[in-house]
This record gives sequence, structure tokens and C-alpha cells, in this order.
Amino acid sequence: MSLFPNVPKIQYEGRGSRNPFAFKHYNAQEVVLGKTMEQHLRFAVAYWHTFNANGTDPFGAGTAVRSWDSLSPLDKSKVRVEANFELLEKLNVPFYAFHDADIAPEGATLAETNKNIDVIVAKLKEFQQSTGKKLLWNTANLFTNPRYVHGASTSSNAEVFAYSAATIKKMLEVGKELGAENYVFWGGREGYESLLNTDMGLELDNLARMLRMAVDYAKEIGFGAQFLIEPKPKEPTKHQYDFDAATTLAFLHKYGLKDHFKLNIEANHATLAGHTFEHELRVARLNGVLGSIDANQGDYLLGWDTDEFPTDLYSTTLAMFEILKNEGGIGKGGVNFDAKVRRASFEDEDLFLAHIAGMDSFAHGLKAAAKLIEDNVLDGIVEERYASYREGIGAEIVAGKHTLKSLEAYALGQQQPIRNRSARLEQIRQTLNEVITGV
Repeated sequence: MSLFPNVPKIQYEGRGSRNPFAFKHYNAQEVVLGKTMEQHLRFAVAYWHTFNANGTDPFGAGTAVRSWDSLSPLDKSKVRVEANFELLEKLNVPFYAFHDADIAPEGATLAETNKNIDVIVAKLKEFQQSTGKKLLWNTANLFTNPRYVHGASTSSNAEVFAYSAATIKKMLEVGKELGAENYVFWGGREGYESLLNTDMGLELDNLARMLRMAVDYAKEIGFGAQFLIEPKPKEPTKHQYDFDAATTLAFLHKYGLKDHFKLNIEANHATLAGHTFEHELRVARLNGVLGSIDANQGDYLLGWDTDEFPTDLYSTTLAMFEILKNEGGIGKGGVNFDAKVRRASFEDEDLFLAHIAGMDSFAHGLKAAAKLIEDNVLDGIVEERYASYREGIGAEIVAGKHTLKSLEAYALGQQQPIRNRSARLEQIRQTLNEVITGV
């Protein structure tokens, strides 16, 4: 029996369609730069926002109306599995992602929790086999339960560290069982409120210890998923240790972990860190650690992680530009919709309409980014701007042929005043607008 009887299978109908339950830009088998849209984008549904979120916010109770609301915790979890795969089928989305707490209720003990997880994992595996859908990534929720009030891997309580390790172990086993292509580490409370009572050195050392244990155990059980760390600057702690891509890279370098991890970059986390989404993607790409993305957007008028569905074509275009320029594209990662419908969008149909909007926005961004690359638009602008480094003194600087003394001698010998060229940023943005609206 269908859990979403009013929603048809979503088809591609093109830009002229006025059908809200149709794709205007996402045509899964359309080839762009040698690969299909489906291969470029590797869309995934975020289990927690899509099936668990109920519209609650700090100022109001839940608004979402779901057919499974009245069921017992375990029965509710079973029905959500069915809902997940029906939504994946109707949207033609190949992947999904979850935390342990999303798929099964927590028990009174760790053993009881693991038993609940095993029940749901068996059901997930059955549906994966019958539908061909896959798990993009899974992870452990090490932030919701009160035991994590001081963190998990970075907790001041060693008992919590041990419990966290056991939870990660279980989820690595679940990832292997379900064939997860990635495993994400998000430091939900791995940070601090104040340095006045914090041993930062010990906490960072312990975080590295936990990550090494995970690397070792994955190798021990033959779990070959790509390991991802997801940077976030704040929320829920005042300062989190994985603040942004650059901070996370510094941590990985210090502890000798860079070869074992890539980054899962989220748009809303980037803006919370004071960066653009494309900045974080560029930093990850240039350092060879762009592994996957969480697709959403924030509200610039609000100071928290609103996790809205992505509809900003400027952002999706520049994000896909970075992904297309990345070696191997998104690789084993994907475009995971870590996004939730707005509190006022509380009907079942809104879950589909929101994903359609996000999928179309990234498909539109993909086509625009491909146009930028094919026509050498941005690359040509950058090449021209830095042309002085390809000949004369610039080429010599790049080749390492100079010292401060030799450059002083060169500068002293120049009789003409230095003349810079205009960056013409307004014209570039207008060009970008023309490309985005033209595809």
C-alpha cells in the first residue's frame, strides 16, 4: 500500500511544463560533459530531515502530518523504511543517508539499541535488494542524547568516549552490511563553550585517537567506504573543532590522518563559517579532499543552520563548477539533500515538491557550470588576469629564480609607474547571470 498515494512518479517534462510534480531541468539520462546527470549528481535523500523532522522549532510544536505518527517507536521506524524507498522510487533518486538514531529508536541499554538497529537494518537491506537503491553514507548520532552534553570523542568523561567508540563500531558494521559507499564523521558536539574549563590539547588528541580507531576497525572488517569529515563552525557548541575546511585540513595534517579522510562540504555550514559554499568547495578541491556535499542553503537574515532546500541558482552553478573541476567529479560522494521543508510546508506532498526544487536547481547549476567550462568563461578571465606570471619577471618568480634582493634590484630598475588592470567584477557577474538564465 502506498504511503504517498497522491504523488505520481516524477518524470522529466522540461522547462515549459507547469506540472509541479515534474522535473523542469533534471533529466537523469541527459549527457553533460561526457556523463549523465545521474552520474554527475548522485542525489541522496537525508533520512533525518525527510522522515523524522516534524516541523518543531524553538518556538513551536511540530506541524507535520504523517501517517505513521501514532505508531509505537519501532513500528514507526519500520514504516519510515517503506516511506523512504517509496520516495526514492518516485523521485528516481539512487541514494539515501542516515544516522543510527534516525532509523531505529534508542533502547534503555546499548545492547537494546543495537537490537533495534539490527531489526531495521535487515528491512533496509531487503528494500535495497528489491529496488536497487543504495546507501550513500551512514553515521552515528553522537550529539542528541544528554550523555553527549560535553561532547563524544572530545568529552571530559572517559565513559562517554568509550560509549561513543562502541556506537561508531556498530555503525561501521552497519555501513558494511548495507554497502555504504561513504561514512561521515560530523562532530556535533566536538567543541567547547569556554576555554576556561577546557583541555583543548587532550580533546583534540582524543578526537584523533577515535578517528584512528575507526580507520583501523574499518580495515579490520573490510569496510572500504570513503571516510568523510563534515566541517561546521558552531551550533550546537560555541566553537567546534571542525570549524571549516581549512581548520579540518590542519587537524588532519597534524595527526597524520589526511590520507584517510576527505571532506563532506555543506552549503549552510560554509555560510555559518563566514564563507561562501564555493569557497569551501575550492579549498577542499585544491587540497585533493573534496569527497561529497550536503546540498542546502541558509537564510542570510537568520543566524542559525536553517537547512533550507537549495534553490539559489547562483550558488548551485558555482558549486557544480567546483565539482566539475574536481578530479573525478563528485567521485564516490554525492549531492545529499541535508535539507528540510519549512515548518509551514507540512503535507506529505511538500516532501516531494521540495526535492524536485532542489534536484532541478542542481541540474540547472550543472548545465550552467558545464557551459562556463565549455566556453572557457571563468577560466579565460582568470588566465587573462594573471597573464603577467606567464612571461618576463612573473614567469621567473613562479619558476623560483628570484630572491628578495634580486626583486629589489628589478623594482629599483623600473622607471615607469605600475599600472593595474580593472578586475571588471560587475561585468563578470553579468556574464554569469546570462549563462545561468540561458541554459
